[in-house]
Amino acid sequence: LVAEMGGLHDFVSWPRGMLTDSGGFQMVSLLHLAEITEEGVMFQSPTDGSSMLLTPEESISIQNRLGADIMMALDDVVPATAKDPKRFEEATYRTTRWIDRCIQAHSRPTEQNLFGIVQGGLDPHLRRISAAQLVERDLPGYAIGGLAGGESKDDFWRMVALGAELLPPGKPRYVMGIGYPLDIVVCSALGADMYDSVYPTRTARFGVALVPSGVMKLKNSCYGKDFKPIDETCSCMVCKKYTRAYLHNVVTRGIPSAAMLVTYHNVAYMQNLTRRMRQSIVEQRFPQFVRDFLRDMYPNPEDVPNWVREAMVVADIDLTGVAPPPVPGQRSAPADMETGGDA
Repeated sequence: LVAEMGGLHDFVSWPRGMLTDSGGFQMVSLLHLAEITEEGVMFQSPTDGSSMLLTPEESISIQNRLGADIMMALDDVVPATAKDPKRFEEATYRTTRWIDRCIQAHSRPTEQNLFGIVQGGLDPHLRRISAAQLVERDLPGYAIGGLAGGESKDDFWRMVALGAELLPPGKPRYVMGIGYPLDIVVCSALGADMYDSVYPTRTARFGVALVPSGVMKLKNSCYGKDFKPIDETCSCMVCKKYTRAYLHNVVTRGIPSAAMLVTYHNVAYMQNLTRRMRQSIVEQRFPQFVRDFLRDMYPNPEDVPNWVREAMVVADIDLTGVAPPPVPGQRSAPADMETGGDA
């Protein structure tokens, strides 16, 4: 149906950029229903038990018919927290073999951009191998995959920094599954360009709004008689028309419009954040943008997480007056899964 209507852009009347994923993430989210072999991934339907084989060729064929501007190669995804080193090694080399099958199956290379995905878990050696093999294929863009799945923030930022270092600077670097505003700012400082996550919309369904200081949990009783907008610096429709008191009322009652209104605001917040960040890069004042962002989120300099301070040292962004120097050897707790968690 989508192909008959001219592809996704015409189907949803969206004239701007679109990206489709390959189905690889379902190897993680539906691992209990999937069997991974060299041929592809055999999924079992959670409803009727029927089986479906997703191969690199089938994934690319589907994405060619959908017609998005960017399409992702099918990769062998292993959660970063897995304990089997041999499984990571197997997935790293299989991802390379599968990208060759994806390239061969790609029928619209002049119209759609096929991105490869760097794997390797938390092993720098495997990450280097994966990145080198993908770069040899001279793809239009590259993704850093297999993260934001429960690994510590220390491991997370180091793998992003390594991936950005290994990938060509003249092509997009896409960190998959990243949606927390802090993570996006840090990853951008480390050299990444693109992100995706359900976090802004999913957290909205729980009545959690994104604001410069972090999050605002509108279910909290303190907002019941608060007649200010969610964010006084935001110009979105929700902040112009609705108060925290009203939103508290509809959120706590579970009225469907609540999720839509908070989602609208959260998407507007993310658009404004990335717009301002991009403009600061163009104007060559990105380090000051990072410092201002962190001041808003952490008025007390001691509250800036140690992993952020360490990452900014690698990014060569001076946080004097914003945060104390990082504490060597201080480890962060495991991170929440951005693609599946509540705020």
